[in-house]
Amino acid sequence: MSALEPLGRFVPGVIPPAVDPEAAVRAAVTPRKTAHVVQEPGGGAIAVAVEGSPAPEPPGDRDWAWLASLPPLYPEWLGARSFREAHGTRFPYVAGAMANGIATVELVAAMAKVGALGFFGAAGLGIEQIEDALVHLDAAVGDGRAWGSNLIHSPQEPGLEDATVALYLRRGVRRVSASAFMELTPAVVRYALHGLHETDDGQIKRTNHLFAKVSRPEVARAFMSPAPPEIVRALLERGLVSAAEAQLGARLPVAEDITVESDSGGHTDNRPLAALFPVLLRLKHRLEAEHAYPRPLRLGAAGGLGSPAAVAAAFGLGAAYVVTGSINQACIESGLSEAGRKQLSAIGIADVMMAPAADMFEMGVKVQVLRRGSLFGPRASRLYALYQRYDSLDELSAEARTRLETEVLGRGLEDVWRDTEAYFARRAPGELDRAARDPKHRMALVFRWYLGCSSRWAIDGTPERQLDYQIWCGPAMGAFNDWTRGSYLEAFDHRRVADVALNLLEGAAAITRAHQLRGHGVALPDRAFSFFPRRLRAEEPTQSD
Repeated sequence: MSALEPLGRFVPGVIPPAVDPEAAVRAAVTPRKTAHVVQEPGGGAIAVAVEGSPAPEPPGDRDWAWLASLPPLYPEWLGARSFREAHGTRFPYVAGAMANGIATVELVAAMAKVGALGFFGAAGLGIEQIEDALVHLDAAVGDGRAWGSNLIHSPQEPGLEDATVALYLRRGVRRVSASAFMELTPAVVRYALHGLHETDDGQIKRTNHLFAKVSRPEVARAFMSPAPPEIVRALLERGLVSAAEAQLGARLPVAEDITVESDSGGHTDNRPLAALFPVLLRLKHRLEAEHAYPRPLRLGAAGGLGSPAAVAAAFGLGAAYVVTGSINQACIESGLSEAGRKQLSAIGIADVMMAPAADMFEMGVKVQVLRRGSLFGPRASRLYALYQRYDSLDELSAEARTRLETEVLGRGLEDVWRDTEAYFARRAPGELDRAARDPKHRMALVFRWYLGCSSRWAIDGTPERQLDYQIWCGPAMGAFNDWTRGSYLEAFDHRRVADVALNLLEGAAAITRAHQLRGHGVALPDRAFSFFPRRLRAEEPTQSD
């Protein structure tokens, strides 16, 4: 018997209500149609109908009972409406900014074309390379569609942060994804405050939108709070923000879009999304009340999102938007080499590991990388063990030096140092001054040569260094491979970012509808909570709000 009181009677249409499990599953995976929850005459089984008419009159003994009606559910509606309004997107979906240009101009443009938001992977690139990409993005996207670029925390090169933000302001980049930050810096605050203004009706409007990627409550608190007064004062003194911007900034958080990053590829704390997201959601509510912000912050979810079920779960936690990364790296628009993409297409959820990060090597920070088919992780870990054990390269024994050169670096130490000198002479000469004074820092720079080159080898597809490919990815990649097995998305050379996004969102909507139906008493089998990839069009039926 149903625990729901009938709302009236139901007149079935041409397609009868689905009572048997197979028919119920078919109804569940069509969320774009209104679904009526009904009950067989005489108090029989609860079913779902996608055709027919409910009526408010009490059901007779031979009538189907009308228990509930679920309106059409569109993928566009899974996240926060405010996200789509703020950023002018159709979908609450973001393709993350994979470093070294792996999130390419083509990838970002493909996201914009389909109605999603993409961030260019500026981390690890020089200013000239970033500017060249921005010029091409302006041309490739155009017509006002939203896109953004990355700003990575660079504690070893703070000048690079400043120069990148100056470039973004000069080029009018309106959306920036701030990643790997452990604390606020003047550069990120400057970007957030730039262009703040008050409208005639008293509303504070942003010119620039900062997306803060966080995985720790203390870092999240910093981005969810107004900018620290001491940083704002310093920016004022340097003329980098105006008095009006500083004043208005005290009434807003540094970032209104907070991406909760769980077990992702690259920089990650490996935290489970289901544990981390609710903690930061409660923090958001406390800070909104404490500071009386004029509008709510938006929390997005990232990390581990490699299947429709995972995306549906993220929205179920309350995510305003979702962010994917590893799975886009495996698509043909990414900057990763064909060899690297082929490697990614074969891995499972356990084929990843943590390894030392090139940009924060001395601090012991790690990134999550591909383990299967690559020796980068173990070799990078050996380098960090040597760094911890010795104070200089001169302390290495002859045997240890030979093994280092032949088994890891693949070149003599003198050759590596010449390349390292040439690189930092162009990018950060201060690093060479420090290395001249500190032999341990010189050793760190040599080891960072390997860490930096390994990602470039993966991007270029350098065949002789395939075992050294550093490919950032998390368990989502294995989950994606498992989900797409047997579908047109299984082959690595068939994967396009738009197809992936549309399937994840459509599947998440179908799974969300299945949860709704089960919550209304429909007995659905487990297979209703899965969605097999299919060829979708961006022009799938939609409906305006």
